[in-house]
Amino acid sequence: MADWPRPSLAEVVLRGTCPRCGQGKIFRGLLGVVDHCPVCSLDLRGNDAGDGPAVFVILGLGAIIMLLVFWVEFRFEPPWWLHVLLWVPITFGLAVWMLRLLKTWLIAQQYEHRSTALDE
Repeated sequence: MADWPRPSLAEVVLRGTCPRCGQGKIFRGLLGVVDHCPVCSLDLRGNDAGDGPAVFVILGLGAIIMLLVFWVEFRFEPPWWLHVLLWVPITFGLAVWMLRLLKTWLIAQQYEHRSTALDE
């Protein structure tokens, strides 16, 4: 096994890369995690991000978006269709972005602390 340089947690999370080598992408599509890192072959099947990222996104992003929706509604009083055009893409984009960040962070933490079956 090669000695991999230790990538920073921030770099791994922001780039969505493997926690061991910091080079291979860990996502297949929007939110699916690959089975193995394409660069260092780290087995990622044992990761368990669970529902943690989804709960944080639903509660956190949901509260922020709703505060913004109410502010826009009471400040500008736009028609309902403008709310739909504005908030649906913003909510979807931020939710996917936050889910990717949080999933990567949890996978990196599991690798760091070896709390799952991720192979060294």
